[in-house]
Amino acid sequence: MFISSAFAQAADGGSTQSTIMGLLPLALMFVVLYFVMIRPQMKRQKEHKAMVEALAKGDEVVTSGGFLGKVSKVGEAYIGVELADGVEVQMQRAAVVQILPKGTIK
Repeated sequence: MFISSAFAQAADGGSTQSTIMGLLPLALMFVVLYFVMIRPQMKRQKEHKAMVEALAKGDEVVTSGGFLGKVSKVGEAYIGVELADGVEVQMQRAAVVQILPKGTIK
């Protein structure tokens, strides 16, 4: 008789506070996830986009396939990369991973 009335009182009194305390860890995990994973990824994407837009003829680049070459043609969506003397390939601008300092490729 006493036990059932005690459970009923406990369930009514703290329901709002227990709900907020239950959602607090979920909100905290989202904040940590944002600062640890999402924000750095967005920063890298923004840097890569700026690098790809700044490509110019004569830049030495590394592609996502691992090729090193010199940019010989620059178009809207595609670039021409000279891999060796007389060997030129067309590829998407987004395939460029890194721009190397001048004189790296000999």
